[in-house]
Amino acid sequence: MTQKSNKVRHLKNERLEVVKPDFRGNKTIDGQFANGTELYTPTFSKVIRWKTTRNPQREEKKADNYTPPILYGTDFLHSSEDMVVWLGHATFLIRVGGLTMITDPVLYDLPMIKRRIGLPCAPEQLTGIDLVLLSHGHRDHLDERSLKTLYRQNPDLKALAPLHAGNLLRSAEPQLPYQEAGWYQKFDLTPAGIEIYFLPASHWHRRGLLDMNKVLWGSFLIKTPTMQLYFAGDTGYNGHFEEIEELFGPMDVCLMPVGAYRPSFLMQKSHLNPHEAVRAYNVLRGGTFIPMHYGTFDLSDEPPSEPVRLLEQIAASGVMRGLRIPAIGEPVLLRELL
Repeated sequence: MTQKSNKVRHLKNERLEVVKPDFRGNKTIDGQFANGTELYTPTFSKVIRWKTTRNPQREEKKADNYTPPILYGTDFLHSSEDMVVWLGHATFLIRVGGLTMITDPVLYDLPMIKRRIGLPCAPEQLTGIDLVLLSHGHRDHLDERSLKTLYRQNPDLKALAPLHAGNLLRSAEPQLPYQEAGWYQKFDLTPAGIEIYFLPASHWHRRGLLDMNKVLWGSFLIKTPTMQLYFAGDTGYNGHFEEIEELFGPMDVCLMPVGAYRPSFLMQKSHLNPHEAVRAYNVLRGGTFIPMHYGTFDLSDEPPSEPVRLLEQIAASGVMRGLRIPAIGEPVLLRELL
């Protein structure tokens, strides 16, 4: 009997520039995006193992009431300064060269998971936003209610998204204009002097029963003549950090995920722990390190304060420089970092 061969295709947005020489596009195998060259499909058995195994840090986590500090107000929305403002989890407001962006906006509770800490202002006050950058389709990064709110308050909003994210965006807000990109592609919706690239991440996709790895995932580079800012999205540690550094050189600002890493048997291929995040940042020859993906939602087994404690210990050891841990809502002015 002849074994059925897997159908392999390489996909990209044919209208956009590919900036990595000889990159054919993102590999798909039988309609699923590969994690680089190989399929990664998290198994349900590991989820069952997680839910039925006692967390060795259970008591420590139960006693840990840490939440990130928060600076309330809307002054950052009315400033013309180039800045980065963390809004919790993987949501940042980023302003460069007069262009205002928001990454992976999740402004409300998730289904069955409440926010542990709020926003600096009401979601409806987030105005003056030009672009929304979406790294992937998981519900803690692409939230339909948040997209509806942002589009209602920002009628000129456009979305930059991964390949095959269009159906999710149309479901969330049918009128929201968007552009999809594959890895190593440059979006063309930005004004002169600002370049935005969609770059690799080590992750996966699923929102429903029948859509495993049907939508791509990735990271973003925001580049101006004087600065490179990297938003890592959701990712495990893989060789893509070396590839990105080789192609683009040092990153001035790195927005790096540092939470949702325990238990490692479930999380390691798709999330970074603080040590791995610092390793990636050093590979990228990063300047300022700003952590994310911690403290906002309870998604994993580590105590909520552990990522911050570990980062501070790593910084104190001299392994990294440039650690900056802002409060939610605290503007980090880019002119002070460069």
